Amino acid sequence: MPRITISGTGAVSPAGWGVPALMEALDGGARPEAGEIVREIPGHEAVRTAVLRVPPAPATLPKSPRLRRVSPVSKFAVAAAIEALGPERMERVMAGEIRLGVICALMNGCVNYSNRFFGEVLADPAVASPILFPETVFNAPSSHLSALFHSTAPNDTLLGDTAEIYTALEVATEWLLRDDCDGVLVVVPEELDWLSAEALNLYAEGCLPAEGAAALYLEKDGEGPAITNIPDPVALGPGCDRAAALREVMAATGASDDGATLLADSRSGVARFDAAEPGWKGERFSVREVLGESFTASSGMQVVVAVEELRRGRASRALVTTLGGNEQAAGCLLER
Repeated sequence: MPRITISGTGAVSPAGWGVPALMEALDGGARPEAGEIVREIPGHEAVRTAVLRVPPAPATLPKSPRLRRVSPVSKFAVAAAIEALGPERMERVMAGEIRLGVICALMNGCVNYSNRFFGEVLADPAVASPILFPETVFNAPSSHLSALFHSTAPNDTLLGDTAEIYTALEVATEWLLRDDCDGVLVVVPEELDWLSAEALNLYAEGCLPAEGAAALYLEKDGEGPAITNIPDPVALGPGCDRAAALREVMAATGASDDGATLLADSRSGVARFDAAEPGWKGERFSVREVLGESFTASSGMQVVVAVEELRRGRASRALVTTLGGNEQAAGCLLER
Protein backbone atom coordinates (compact mmCIF):
# COMPACT_ATOMS: atom_id res chain seq x y z
CA MET A 1 0.00 0.00 0.00
CA PRO A 2 1.55 3.34 -1.00
CA ARG A 3 1.90 6.13 1.55
CA ILE A 4 -0.36 9.12 0.90
CA THR A 5 1.82 12.10 1.69
CA ILE A 6 1.19 15.82 2.04
CA SER A 7 4.03 17.10 -0.09
CA GLY A 8 3.09 20.77 -0.28
CA THR A 9 1.22 23.34 1.80
CA GLY A 10 -0.15 26.81 1.15
CA ALA A 11 -2.04 29.39 3.21
CA VAL A 12 -3.63 32.82 3.07
CA SER A 13 -4.69 34.22 6.43
CA PRO A 14 -5.18 37.48 8.34
CA ALA A 15 -1.48 37.07 9.24
CA GLY A 16 -0.51 37.45 5.56
CA TRP A 17 -0.09 35.63 2.24
CA GLY A 18 1.87 32.40 2.66
CA VAL A 19 2.69 29.66 5.17
CA PRO A 20 5.67 31.57 6.69
CA ALA A 21 3.34 34.40 7.78
CA LEU A 22 0.91 31.87 9.25
CA MET A 23 3.64 30.10 11.22
CA GLU A 24 5.14 33.37 12.45
CA ALA A 25 1.75 34.48 13.78
CA LEU A 26 1.19 31.21 15.63
CA ASP A 27 4.72 31.16 17.01
CA GLY A 28 4.23 34.68 18.37
CA GLY A 29 0.66 34.08 19.51
CA ALA A 30 -0.40 37.67 18.80
CA ARG A 31 -3.75 38.19 17.08
CA PRO A 32 -3.59 40.55 14.05
CA GLU A 33 -5.34 43.90 14.33
CA ALA A 34 -9.06 43.60 13.63
CA GLY A 35 -10.95 45.58 10.99
CA GLU A 36 -14.70 45.80 10.55
CA ILE A 37 -17.56 45.21 8.15
CA VAL A 38 -20.02 48.11 8.02
CA ARG A 39 -23.61 47.47 6.91
CA GLU A 40 -25.47 50.66 6.11
CA ILE A 41 -29.19 50.71 6.93
CA PRO A 42 -31.16 53.69 5.53
CA GLY A 43 -32.67 55.69 8.37
CA HIS A 44 -30.82 53.74 11.04
CA GLU A 45 -27.38 53.56 12.58
CA ALA A 46 -24.94 51.40 10.59
CA VAL A 47 -24.16 47.91 11.93
CA ARG A 48 -20.42 47.47 12.55
CA THR A 49 -18.93 43.97 13.01
CA ALA A 50 -15.30 43.38 14.02
CA VAL A 51 -13.52 40.97 11.66
CA LEU A 52 -10.03 39.76 10.75
CA ARG A 53 -9.37 40.45 7.07
CA VAL A 54 -6.61 39.16 4.82
CA PRO A 55 -4.10 41.95 3.97
CA PRO A 56 -4.09 43.35 0.39
CA ALA A 57 -2.91 40.88 -2.27
CA PRO A 58 0.78 40.92 -3.20
CA ALA A 59 1.86 41.92 -6.70
CA THR A 60 3.02 38.34 -7.31
CA LEU A 61 -0.55 37.04 -7.59
CA PRO A 62 -1.09 35.84 -11.22
CA LYS A 63 -2.88 38.26 -13.58
CA SER A 64 -4.79 35.50 -15.37
CA PRO A 65 -7.94 36.51 -17.33
CA ARG A 66 -9.70 33.79 -15.33
CA LEU A 67 -9.20 35.89 -12.20
CA ARG A 68 -10.33 39.22 -13.66
CA ARG A 69 -13.72 39.36 -11.96
CA VAL A 70 -13.39 36.73 -9.27
CA SER A 71 -14.51 37.12 -5.68
CA PRO A 72 -11.80 37.20 -2.95
CA VAL A 73 -12.46 33.53 -2.16
CA SER A 74 -11.03 32.46 -5.53
CA LYS A 75 -7.96 34.69 -5.16
CA PHE A 76 -7.28 33.14 -1.75
CA ALA A 77 -7.70 29.65 -3.24
CA VAL A 78 -5.36 30.34 -6.17
CA ALA A 79 -2.61 31.84 -4.01
CA ALA A 80 -2.71 28.96 -1.51
CA ALA A 81 -2.78 26.36 -4.31
CA ILE A 82 0.20 27.89 -6.13
CA GLU A 83 2.21 27.89 -2.90
CA ALA A 84 1.30 24.25 -2.19
CA LEU A 85 2.32 23.14 -5.68
CA GLY A 86 5.59 25.08 -5.80
CA PRO A 87 7.11 26.43 -9.05
CA GLU A 88 8.67 23.21 -10.39
CA ARG A 89 5.61 21.04 -9.80
CA MET A 90 3.34 23.78 -11.17
CA GLU A 91 5.38 23.89 -14.38
CA ARG A 92 4.97 20.13 -14.81
CA VAL A 93 1.22 20.38 -14.16
CA MET A 94 0.88 23.13 -16.78
CA ALA A 95 2.86 20.98 -19.25
CA GLY A 96 0.49 18.05 -18.72
CA GLU A 97 3.12 15.85 -17.07
CA ILE A 98 1.13 15.63 -13.81
CA ARG A 99 -2.60 14.79 -13.78
CA LEU A 100 -3.84 17.21 -11.12
CA GLY A 101 -7.11 16.57 -9.30
CA VAL A 102 -8.77 19.46 -7.45
CA ILE A 103 -11.13 19.33 -4.46
CA CYS A 104 -12.48 22.39 -2.66
CA ALA A 105 -14.32 22.11 0.66
CA LEU A 106 -16.48 25.06 1.72
CA MET A 107 -18.93 26.13 4.41
CA ASN A 108 -19.66 29.82 3.90
CA GLY A 109 -18.02 29.85 0.49
CA CYS A 110 -18.70 32.29 -2.31
CA VAL A 111 -21.49 34.45 -0.92
CA ASN A 112 -20.03 37.59 -2.48
CA TYR A 113 -20.69 36.15 -5.96
CA SER A 114 -24.42 36.00 -5.19
CA ASN A 115 -24.37 39.45 -3.62
CA ARG A 116 -22.68 40.89 -6.70
CA PHE A 117 -25.04 39.15 -9.11
CA PHE A 118 -28.17 40.48 -7.47
CA GLY A 119 -26.59 43.94 -7.23
CA GLU A 120 -25.81 43.84 -10.96
CA VAL A 121 -29.34 42.65 -11.79
CA LEU A 122 -30.78 45.61 -9.94
CA ALA A 123 -28.39 48.02 -11.72
CA ASP A 124 -28.54 46.59 -15.28
CA PRO A 125 -29.77 43.01 -15.91
CA ALA A 126 -28.21 42.98 -19.40
CA VAL A 127 -24.66 42.86 -18.02
CA ALA A 128 -25.20 40.85 -14.86
CA SER A 129 -22.78 38.00 -14.19
CA PRO A 130 -24.19 34.58 -15.15
CA ILE A 131 -23.17 33.19 -11.76
CA LEU A 132 -26.54 32.57 -10.15
CA PHE A 133 -27.31 29.03 -9.11
CA PRO A 134 -25.84 27.72 -5.85
CA GLU A 135 -24.03 24.83 -7.52
CA THR A 136 -22.30 27.30 -9.84
CA VAL A 137 -21.50 29.77 -7.06
CA PHE A 138 -19.97 27.21 -4.72
CA ASN A 139 -18.04 25.39 -7.45
CA ALA A 140 -16.40 28.60 -8.72
CA PRO A 141 -13.05 28.30 -6.85
CA SER A 142 -12.39 24.69 -7.87
CA SER A 143 -13.40 25.50 -11.45
CA HIS A 144 -10.99 28.46 -11.54
CA LEU A 145 -8.18 26.28 -10.17
CA SER A 146 -8.56 23.51 -12.75
CA ALA A 147 -8.81 26.07 -15.57
CA LEU A 148 -5.77 27.99 -14.33
CA PHE A 149 -3.65 24.82 -14.20
CA HIS A 150 -5.05 23.41 -17.48
CA SER A 151 -6.19 20.33 -15.58
CA THR A 152 -8.65 17.83 -17.08
CA ALA A 153 -8.37 15.42 -14.12
CA PRO A 154 -11.27 15.04 -11.63
CA ASN A 155 -12.62 18.18 -9.97
CA ASP A 156 -15.11 18.39 -7.12
CA THR A 157 -16.53 20.70 -4.46
CA LEU A 158 -17.79 19.51 -1.07
CA LEU A 159 -20.15 21.58 1.09
CA GLY A 160 -20.39 21.00 4.83
CA ASP A 161 -19.53 22.46 8.18
CA THR A 162 -16.04 23.38 9.42
CA ALA A 163 -14.95 19.72 9.56
CA GLU A 164 -15.60 19.02 5.86
CA ILE A 165 -11.91 19.09 4.95
CA TYR A 166 -11.42 15.56 6.31
CA THR A 167 -13.92 14.17 3.81
CA ALA A 168 -12.02 16.05 1.10
CA LEU A 169 -8.78 14.39 2.23
CA GLU A 170 -10.47 10.98 2.15
CA VAL A 171 -11.80 11.54 -1.38
CA ALA A 172 -8.36 12.72 -2.53
CA THR A 173 -6.83 9.56 -1.09
CA GLU A 174 -9.31 7.40 -3.01
CA TRP A 175 -8.53 9.23 -6.26
CA LEU A 176 -4.81 8.60 -5.78
CA LEU A 177 -5.22 4.93 -4.85
CA ARG A 178 -7.46 4.38 -7.91
CA ASP A 179 -4.82 6.09 -10.06
CA ASP A 180 -7.33 8.72 -11.23
CA CYS A 181 -4.67 11.40 -10.68
CA ASP A 182 -0.96 11.78 -10.05
CA GLY A 183 -1.55 14.46 -7.41
CA VAL A 184 -4.53 16.16 -5.75
CA LEU A 185 -4.94 19.69 -4.44
CA VAL A 186 -7.28 19.96 -1.45
CA VAL A 187 -8.17 23.63 -1.01
CA VAL A 188 -10.40 25.20 1.67
CA PRO A 189 -11.11 28.88 0.95
CA GLU A 190 -13.56 31.20 2.74
CA GLU A 191 -14.39 34.90 2.37
CA LEU A 192 -16.14 37.34 4.67
CA ASP A 193 -19.59 38.77 4.20
CA TRP A 194 -21.78 40.77 6.54
CA LEU A 195 -24.48 38.10 6.87
CA SER A 196 -22.28 35.27 8.16
CA ALA A 197 -20.16 37.66 10.26
CA GLU A 198 -23.21 39.07 12.05
CA ALA A 199 -24.71 35.59 12.42
CA LEU A 200 -21.52 34.28 14.02
CA ASN A 201 -21.61 37.07 16.59
CA LEU A 202 -25.31 36.44 17.20
CA TYR A 203 -24.63 32.83 18.20
CA ALA A 204 -21.32 33.41 19.99
CA GLU A 205 -20.42 36.88 21.19
CA GLY A 206 -16.63 37.16 21.27
CA CYS A 207 -16.04 34.90 18.26
CA LEU A 208 -14.06 36.89 15.69
CA PRO A 209 -15.06 36.20 12.03
CA ALA A 210 -12.11 35.85 9.65
CA GLU A 211 -11.24 34.80 6.09
CA GLY A 212 -8.47 33.04 4.17
CA ALA A 213 -7.57 29.72 2.59
CA ALA A 214 -5.41 26.65 3.08
CA ALA A 215 -4.13 24.21 0.47
CA LEU A 216 -2.60 20.75 0.68
CA TYR A 217 -0.94 18.85 -2.16
CA LEU A 218 -1.33 15.07 -1.81
CA GLU A 219 0.53 12.40 -3.77
CA LYS A 220 1.66 8.80 -3.42
CA ASP A 221 5.00 8.15 -1.74
CA GLY A 222 6.11 11.77 -1.92
CA GLU A 223 8.25 13.79 0.44
CA GLY A 224 6.38 14.97 3.51
CA PRO A 225 4.28 13.67 6.38
CA ALA A 226 1.89 10.82 5.62
CA ILE A 227 -1.83 10.63 6.34
CA THR A 228 -2.08 7.39 8.31
CA ASN A 229 -5.74 7.46 9.33
CA ILE A 230 -8.91 9.38 8.46
CA PRO A 231 -11.75 7.71 10.40
CA ASP A 232 -15.38 8.17 9.46
CA PRO A 233 -16.78 11.40 10.93
CA VAL A 234 -19.16 11.24 13.88
CA ALA A 235 -22.50 12.93 13.22
CA LEU A 236 -23.64 15.69 15.58
CA GLY A 237 -27.33 15.04 16.05
CA PRO A 238 -29.71 17.30 17.99
CA GLY A 239 -28.88 17.24 21.70
CA CYS A 240 -25.84 15.03 21.20
CA ASP A 241 -22.89 14.96 23.58
CA ARG A 242 -20.35 16.96 21.56
CA ALA A 243 -17.47 16.07 23.86
CA ALA A 244 -18.25 12.36 23.49
CA ALA A 245 -18.40 12.71 19.70
CA LEU A 246 -14.97 14.34 19.67
CA ARG A 247 -13.52 11.66 21.96
CA GLU A 248 -14.93 8.97 19.63
CA VAL A 249 -13.17 10.53 16.64
CA MET A 250 -9.89 10.88 18.51
CA ALA A 251 -10.00 7.22 19.60
CA ALA A 252 -10.81 6.10 16.04
CA THR A 253 -7.66 7.73 14.67
CA GLY A 254 -5.58 5.39 16.82
CA ALA A 255 -3.73 8.27 18.47
CA SER A 256 -2.98 8.04 22.16
CA ASP A 257 -2.62 10.84 24.70
CA ASP A 258 0.95 9.74 25.42
CA GLY A 259 2.47 13.18 25.88
CA ALA A 260 4.43 12.88 22.64
CA THR A 261 1.67 13.45 20.09
CA LEU A 262 1.04 17.00 18.91
CA LEU A 263 -2.64 18.02 18.94
CA ALA A 264 -4.04 20.57 16.49
CA ASP A 265 -7.44 21.30 18.00
CA SER A 266 -10.36 23.52 17.02
CA ARG A 267 -10.55 25.74 20.12
CA SER A 268 -11.49 29.33 19.33
CA GLY A 269 -11.19 31.00 22.71
CA VAL A 270 -14.99 31.07 23.08
CA ALA A 271 -15.91 29.10 26.20
CA ARG A 272 -19.21 27.89 24.77
CA PHE A 273 -17.47 26.29 21.78
CA ASP A 274 -14.37 25.11 23.62
CA ALA A 275 -16.15 23.30 26.48
CA ALA A 276 -16.20 20.02 24.56
CA GLU A 277 -12.48 20.06 23.70
CA PRO A 278 -10.50 17.51 25.76
CA GLY A 279 -7.51 17.91 28.05
CA TRP A 280 -4.21 16.86 26.47
CA LYS A 281 -0.86 15.85 27.98
CA GLY A 282 1.29 16.75 24.98
CA GLU A 283 1.79 19.98 23.08
CA ARG A 284 -1.20 21.52 21.30
CA PHE A 285 -2.02 24.59 19.27
CA SER A 286 -5.24 26.36 18.33
CA VAL A 287 -5.29 28.28 15.05
CA ARG A 288 -8.64 29.95 15.76
CA GLU A 289 -7.49 31.46 19.05
CA VAL A 290 -4.99 33.58 17.09
CA LEU A 291 -6.53 34.01 13.63
CA GLY A 292 -10.27 33.97 14.30
CA GLU A 293 -12.99 31.78 12.79
CA SER A 294 -12.76 31.31 9.03
CA PHE A 295 -14.79 28.06 8.95
CA THR A 296 -13.25 25.37 6.68
CA ALA A 297 -10.22 27.60 6.04
CA SER A 298 -9.41 27.53 9.76
CA SER A 299 -9.60 23.73 9.73
CA GLY A 300 -7.32 23.64 6.70
CA MET A 301 -4.84 25.83 8.55
CA GLN A 302 -4.91 23.31 11.42
CA VAL A 303 -3.65 20.65 8.99
CA VAL A 304 -1.11 22.99 7.36
CA VAL A 305 0.40 23.94 10.72
CA ALA A 306 0.48 20.30 11.86
CA VAL A 307 2.40 19.38 8.68
CA GLU A 308 4.84 22.24 9.18
CA GLU A 309 5.42 21.32 12.83
CA LEU A 310 6.18 17.71 11.84
CA ARG A 311 8.67 19.01 9.29
CA ARG A 312 10.28 21.16 11.98
CA GLY A 313 10.71 18.06 14.12
CA ARG A 314 8.48 19.30 16.94
CA ALA A 315 6.87 15.83 17.04
CA SER A 316 6.81 12.61 15.04
CA ARG A 317 3.03 12.31 15.11
CA ALA A 318 0.23 14.88 14.95
CA LEU A 319 -3.49 14.48 15.63
CA VAL A 320 -5.74 17.04 13.92
CA THR A 321 -9.37 17.27 15.07
CA THR A 322 -12.25 19.62 14.37
CA LEU A 323 -15.55 19.81 16.21
CA GLY A 324 -17.84 21.13 13.49
CA GLY A 325 -20.61 23.61 14.05
CA ASN A 326 -23.69 21.55 13.26
CA GLU A 327 -22.81 18.46 11.25
CA GLN A 328 -19.86 16.38 12.36
CA ALA A 329 -16.76 15.83 14.46
CA ALA A 330 -13.83 14.63 12.35
CA GLY A 331 -10.06 14.40 12.25
CA CYS A 332 -6.98 12.69 10.90
CA LEU A 333 -3.64 11.37 12.07
CA LEU A 334 -0.36 12.43 10.46
CA GLU A 335 3.09 10.89 10.87
CA ARG A 336 6.46 12.26 9.87
